[in-house]
Formats: sequence, C-alpha cells, structure tokens
Amino acid sequence: MKYQSLANELFILNRKNFISHLKPCSIAIFHSNDEFPRNGDQNFLFKQNPDFFYLSGIDQEQSILVLFPDCPNPLYKEVLFLRQTSEHIAIWEGHKYTKEEAKKTSGIENVYWLSEYDTILHTIINYAENIYVNTNENDRYSHTVPYRDLRMFESLKLKYPLHHYERSAPILRSLRAVKSDVEIQATKKACEITRDAFVRVLKFLKPGVAEYEIEAEISHEFLKQRATGHAYNPILASGKNALCLHYNDNNQVCNDGDVILFDFAAEYANYNADMSRTVPVNGRFTKRQRDVYNAVLRVMYAATEMLVAGTVWNDYHDEVGKIMTGELIGLGLLNKSDVDKQDPKMPLYKKYFMHGTSHHLGLDVHDFASRYKKFEVGNILTCEPGIYIPEEGFAVRIENDILITADGNIDLMADIPVEADHIEEIMNS
Repeated sequence: MKYQSLANELFILNRKNFISHLKPCSIAIFHSNDEFPRNGDQNFLFKQNPDFFYLSGIDQEQSILVLFPDCPNPLYKEVLFLRQTSEHIAIWEGHKYTKEEAKKTSGIENVYWLSEYDTILHTIINYAENIYVNTNENDRYSHTVPYRDLRMFESLKLKYPLHHYERSAPILRSLRAVKSDVEIQATKKACEITRDAFVRVLKFLKPGVAEYEIEAEISHEFLKQRATGHAYNPILASGKNALCLHYNDNNQVCNDGDVILFDFAAEYANYNADMSRTVPVNGRFTKRQRDVYNAVLRVMYAATEMLVAGTVWNDYHDEVGKIMTGELIGLGLLNKSDVDKQDPKMPLYKKYFMHGTSHHLGLDVHDFASRYKKFEVGNILTCEPGIYIPEEGFAVRIENDILITADGNIDLMADIPVEADHIEEIMNS
C-alpha cells in the first residue's frame, strides 16, 4: 500500500460494534475480494472488499475473517486467515503480510494461514447456532457476478444445512454510515490531496489542452501524495461533453470560450473524497456561464445548510428541488406559469437537474447506508447540485463533502476554491 496504515483502534472498535449486534451463539464470516483476471496472465489491481477492510484493516487478497464471540474456545473468538507467503511469491508478487504485521494492522491476536481455515472452521462452527454471511446489499449494486462471499455462502449451505443463516449487511449498513474520528481524518486527507490536484489543474489549464493531459496532472498529484489512486474514474468534460453525467473518455481538446466540468477525487487508505467543479477553459467566465455557475453555487450553499442530524432524505431532496426550480426560473430556463401547473411527481426542474443532490461517502464513493434513515451525527454526505443545458451546450456541477456533527455540519472541502472570482484569480495568477 502507498498510504500510511490507519490506527488499528479503528478496526478493533468496528468489530466490537459489529458483534454487539449479533444474536447469541453466532459466527460471522467475511471474505476478501476476488482477484479479477485482466488477460491471460495478469489480474486487475486488487481492490479490497470494503466490509472486510472495515472490520480488519487488511488490504490483501485471499484473506478471511471469522468472528465468534461466544466460541467455547477463546482462541477462535476472532480469527484472521491469510495467504501464506513464500520466497517464490515474494520474488514474483512482492511482500505479503506476516502474521505479526497482520496482528499489528488489525488488532487481532490469532492469525493463521489460509490452509488451516477449513479445519479450524469445522472444529468451531457446530457450536454456533447462527451463521452470519456477508452479501452486497448496496441498492445501487446490480448482481451479475457471483462474488466470493456469495460463493462461499453456497458452499457453507451444502456443508452445514441445518444452521440458521443471517445477514451481516443490515448491521453494516447502520454502522458504516457513522464515521469515527480515524475515518474522518482519512477522508480529510483524501480531500486535501484532491484540493492540491485541483489547484494544480487550475494553473495548468488553457485553451488547446486535452482532457487526458489534465487527467495526467491529477494522477501525478495523487500518486505524489500517496493516494491509493482515483476514488472513481475521473470526469474531465469540456464543453458539451459535460452533458453526459458519467463522461470519462477524457480525449477531447478544451476549447477557448468553453467551460470544463471536473468530477474527480482522491482515495486515501480506501476512504474516498468526491469533488466537482466547473471552470472556464480560458480563465474567464462569460456572463451567462457565471450566472449559471452562481445559481448552482447558491443551491449548493442552501442545500448544505439542510445537511444536519434529523433531516429526512426525501424531504431534503424535495426542498432542494424547489430551490433549484427558483434558480432555473431566474435563468429563463423554466417558466413560472408552467411550474405552477406541473405534475408534482414529474417536476420540471428535472429536465435540467436530473440527479440527486447528495449521497453518503466513505469506503465506497456511494457509501453503504440507508436512504430511509434520518441523517445522523457522523454521516459524511456529498452536496452536488448541477444545471445541464443541452440547448446551450454546457453544464455546471459543484460538489463538496459535508460532515454532520452535533453542532451542525463541517464542509470538508471548505478550503478548495469554489467562488467564481477565486477560481479566475488562481487561473490568471
């Protein structure tokens, strides 16, 4: 890993919170992510299962975590299984965790090699009544690949058909949404790296620069600061490219007079930032571009004020929609009389602002959390309104990351330039 390891107190606390929600006499099993083949003899870069990382801190393939708080043998109350390294593996693949390193990283004292998993599991699992299995229940996920946790669940059912099977996901959905201090600091670090990359790009951008050149500048800054990498495929959408919400071809030249929509962020220690900005390619907004930009910025500021504990997801988005409607009327994009007659189920603002304003942020960019639960202290949410105008060939999106605290909220990106004048000042300095 490029990043500095997180304090193992985080993972010790996460396991403690998780097992406090288990039924009596329960065992819970978590698997690391699969390794995915890229071609005949290479895999894609490994990305850890976020639930496994949340509970263990282990960022390595072919690993298993077993939690059995009521196990009659105290050696197996929490156990970590790792791929045993060798001189051959070290030469061809590099360093892997030693048992001592895994203990230090995770705070788990009992670490065994993966070859011992089947034997140890069989000696303890029959003393459990319930088996908790982990499945991907993020409602943004469409199941098409039988991932490792799911395959191992099928294997367990064949071997141990009479146990009661339970889901870990509802517990983790609640726990992962509330961030601890260590998680907040990791997210802040990701935001700081993102800030530095954005400022670097502002000084680099000019007419004739290609979108992929901007991507290279961002990647350079991320790697220089030990980021895990990009939090997601970066969107560097100049001109009409910004009308595609998830444009990431990043292969066009930035033209004089256009604005370019940036949606990129760093990942640090598996925790993600998420930022959007829209800037003028030549360093100066036109009056129309600035008017649209400031309209989006006003919506972002108003929406941010609503990101407090107790806010209801749907009510929040409805209120943001009303504010956006007023801005669109002011820009001449909507007619007030048409708005007064609109179908409330199909509000007219959706023509120009078709996505949600916020999502939870954490180990996943669209983090695992309930959209039916009121916002809580410790939530980190994005705030990302946008206006997309096909008939004018450009779009504006602005996005910051907001931490909810007991005393209101904190903008984790407050030090990233966002006012139009500030952006122009940097670009022309």
